[in-house]
Amino acid sequence: MRIIVLPGDGIGPEISAATLSVLGAASRRYRLELSFDHDDIGFESLKKYGTTLRDETLAKARTYDGIILGPQSHMDYPAREQGGRNVSAGFRVGLDLYANVRPARSRAFLDRGAKSMDLVIMREATEGFYPDRNMFKGVGEFMPTPDVALSVRKLTARACERIARAAFVLAMKRRRHVTAVHKANNFIVTDGFFLEKVRKVHMEFPEVRLDDVLIDAMAAHLVRDPSRYDVIVSTNFYSDILSDLASELSGSLGLAGSINANAEEGRVCAQAQHGSAPDIQGRDIANPTSLILSAAMMLDWLGEQRKVAALEAAGQAIDAAVDRVLADPASRTRDLGGSLGTREFGERVAQALTTGGAP
Repeated sequence: MRIIVLPGDGIGPEISAATLSVLGAASRRYRLELSFDHDDIGFESLKKYGTTLRDETLAKARTYDGIILGPQSHMDYPAREQGGRNVSAGFRVGLDLYANVRPARSRAFLDRGAKSMDLVIMREATEGFYPDRNMFKGVGEFMPTPDVALSVRKLTARACERIARAAFVLAMKRRRHVTAVHKANNFIVTDGFFLEKVRKVHMEFPEVRLDDVLIDAMAAHLVRDPSRYDVIVSTNFYSDILSDLASELSGSLGLAGSINANAEEGRVCAQAQHGSAPDIQGRDIANPTSLILSAAMMLDWLGEQRKVAALEAAGQAIDAAVDRVLADPASRTRDLGGSLGTREFGERVAQALTTGGAP
């Protein structure tokens, strides 16, 4: 099984290396025969090729079984006309990775964050309020005069229905409860349209309970009692914000795994939820948990899609190994009160995976 690794900017190379050490251990234990190729994105690509993301890189990524996408310093990139392309958007739109799956769960042994939380946010990732992915030509953000700034939102029936369907399919494997998040009391046309399409798809899944919550109320409800939610589905912008909130409530944004997927075309990309943290790059102190868990999700997803039990087992074993390591306060990275560096944390998880117990 071939995986392409795109380390990205800032701490990307460090957390990617830690993740590969874990995947290597999983490959050996479960006889997955994983192989890894590397390519450049972000500033390395800009320096070599004049753009942060080449079309050739996207085309190459299509030929792999899975993608590991490191974080990017998008805010520091030059203008688009100078080569500063949004890498995440490039992959999500270019490979049609419309489902950004972001789980968040509490870990009692961490003694931080919310209690009894186990939810998944299903984020539509190819359109919405994001101006770099909602126009055929140009971008959906502009200034008609020097003192007026406008932004265009795009919602399509196809995108709304397929992310809703992905949410209901996932809920059927969990607690059979979907919550649609919107602001249809103000965005009457667009959010009303989204809600209409979710309700339409719900008719295909009568076993699943559907409710809906306004986005502002949802932020409060997540803080007050996240245990009441199972699968949350929403448009791009709302889901982006809520998933960061949920991850921090789970204990830390550094614990948040994530994949971008398209089940119909069999494509999946592992990507940490957090950013590139250039202020700590090269210091071996970054927490690689998010990317490790994202890679575990990728294996689990591939195993389910391709009906390969060893891939599913490997993904679940990595997830469990991370928990076993984190359960020991001495085996945590600095952001969680421990003293381990990026590399050593990856090695501890790989060891726990190999031995089946805490190192």
